[in-house]
Amino acid sequence: MTSSTGPRGAGRSDRVGAIVLLVFALLYGFEASRIAYSFSSDPLGPRVFPMMLAGALALLSVIYLLRPGGAEPWPRGRLLAQSLAIPGLVLAAALLLEPLGFAVAVTILVTGVGRLFGASWRLAILGGLAQAALWFAVFRYLLEVYLPGGAVFGM
Repeated sequence: MTSSTGPRGAGRSDRVGAIVLLVFALLYGFEASRIAYSFSSDPLGPRVFPMMLAGALALLSVIYLLRPGGAEPWPRGRLLAQSLAIPGLVLAAALLLEPLGFAVAVTILVTGVGRLFGASWRLAILGGLAQAALWFAVFRYLLEVYLPGGAVFGM
């Protein structure tokens, strides 16, 4: 049985994506509505822009849900594993941020993504170290943002 939008399962893929985006828009809008502000500071307040973004995303998600486009079918096998590995690496980096520090977490993340995209171990590790050093310098010295040094290292 072939979907009217393309290969088998393609319309389903679009609808799953639309539902995920709609749920995200609703959660984002709910959290944006809870932003507290002093009325005297600004007549619109800080919650207007996030609420507008949530509304636009919700509207576009509903349109996408009702009229999905032509999408590729869900990946299978190795491509599915690679597609799931990236969010897994991001989650691992987020969980390792406090115990190991920003530099190590970013190095692990970028090295893993580099390997997924076919880089050799040497190039992936060099890329991970270079990216970690670059972003550490940008956040720490240019933007003056606190970055965790890692509880394991006593920082």
